[in-house]
Amino acid sequence: MEILIYGAVTSAIYAMLAVGFTLIFGVARVLNLAHGSFYALGAYGAYVLTSIVGLPLWLAALLSIAGVALFGVIAEKVLIRPLRHSQLGVLMITLAISLVVEQALFLTFGSEYRNVPAFVDTKLSIGGVDVAGQRLLTLLVAAVAIGALYLFIQRTRLGSAILAISQDPQAAKYMGIPSDRIFSLVMAISAALAALAGILAGPFLSVQPSMHLLPIVKAFAIVVVGGLGSIPGSILAAFMLGYAETIVAYELSTSWTEIVSVLATLLMLVFRPAGIFGKRAAF
Repeated sequence: MEILIYGAVTSAIYAMLAVGFTLIFGVARVLNLAHGSFYALGAYGAYVLTSIVGLPLWLAALLSIAGVALFGVIAEKVLIRPLRHSQLGVLMITLAISLVVEQALFLTFGSEYRNVPAFVDTKLSIGGVDVAGQRLLTLLVAAVAIGALYLFIQRTRLGSAILAISQDPQAAKYMGIPSDRIFSLVMAISAALAALAGILAGPFLSVQPSMHLLPIVKAFAIVVVGGLGSIPGSILAAFMLGYAETIVAYELSTSWTEIVSVLATLLMLVFRPAGIFGKRAAF
């Protein structure tokens, strides 16, 4: 029961990170190495607005998510867009953004761990297992957020534009779809999902300047396993990786969990480089 519950929570966090990461790749063909920075900025934004400014947590969370989404849009317009023709250039500039954010957080807050307040402080007993309410809230909010994103893509005009660009950018441009605006929108959604993951996971995971490294490793492993550009593949791979790590942590040791994502990535690249759903099964 512990593996079932905690594996679901871990998988939900990974899914929020991976869906945003694969969304921006599926639409703009951008491997965003700064994606983990959105996760860190979301957590630190909630910390600053609650602990220092004194805002209610729900308002701090909304403002933090909006601020990170705006940061993502500015980064896409000013830094990423001029280099989009060069994959190497995009990788280098997003890596630079990630390093700058890390150093800015380090200089501002130091290396100490910060405490992000929890939305729910109580514990609940499920099947004889005591589970923090914040973890269950994380699972619920992740499911709602990903479900809402799927409905947005499938049922709205903007979602249709996102689909069109992901399938054939040139044809979508000829049909009058403003690709640059769609790229900015997708970057905002991607950043907002990562920030939401950071805010929800912050109360029970470590919040410190280098916290952006682990999410980007996990997100990259998940999209490789699920298939670059495939949202269903990312969700499936997130649950596979989340439960695999939880089982390893309970049966062996938590020090072995990081090997799971590396091994999964290596095996998938060797035996099925396109991933479970393949690069063309975008949405």
